[in-house]
Amino acid sequence: MTTSQLIDLSHTIENGLITYKGLPSPVICDYLSREDSKKFYAEGTSFQIGKIEMVSNTGTYIDCPFHRYENGNDLNDTPLEHFAELEGLVIRNPFQENIATDADLFRDLEIGGKALLIQTGWDIHWNTEKYFNDHPFLTENAALILKEKKVRLVGIDSHNIDDTRTNRRPVHTILLGNGILIVEHLCNLSAIPDENFIFNAIPPKFKGVGTFPVRAMARLHRIS
Repeated sequence: MTTSQLIDLSHTIENGLITYKGLPSPVICDYLSREDSKKFYAEGTSFQIGKIEMVSNTGTYIDCPFHRYENGNDLNDTPLEHFAELEGLVIRNPFQENIATDADLFRDLEIGGKALLIQTGWDIHWNTEKYFNDHPFLTENAALILKEKKVRLVGIDSHNIDDTRTNRRPVHTILLGNGILIVEHLCNLSAIPDENFIFNAIPPKFKGVGTFPVRAMARLHRIS
């Protein structure tokens, strides 16, 4: 008998969370509080309607080509199958050993059409000052080989998939320029196997937006 287990790979978004220094934190509050709603409904009935003000690069989020390219596909135009039900593969490159993930780790992999997730362990620094600086990243050569191998999506449990110590963004440029989606700020990758899982990272269907938070998850197959 085969059963499924869902593993959450997303950080929690809360009021005041700083995901990226220089960008504003989300403001999460009531638009209509439960107390104020009582006057509209029968005795004992109340509702809450929330109000959220935030930039789209908040929490665990996905990048579509429009994030980098004016004429690239936005969230609305990106096919649903690029976000959902992707065969997944995890590469583990601990930040304690090397913060750069290079092409050599991918040369012998069959990753065409798959979601490739890079576990560095950097998520242990989430919501701390250390998270923003000297973080793990992919090299430009890594991005080039991922393009050649036609990977569908690349995710990482780090602050950025590019090296932010410079103002160049070659990994975003190469991957998004070839329709390869990026998920940043993943977490909990240690809870999933190297392969034999299905990855999902589905955002709302917004037009004119190239990034947005996702509830990233892995679906594991269990045979009992």
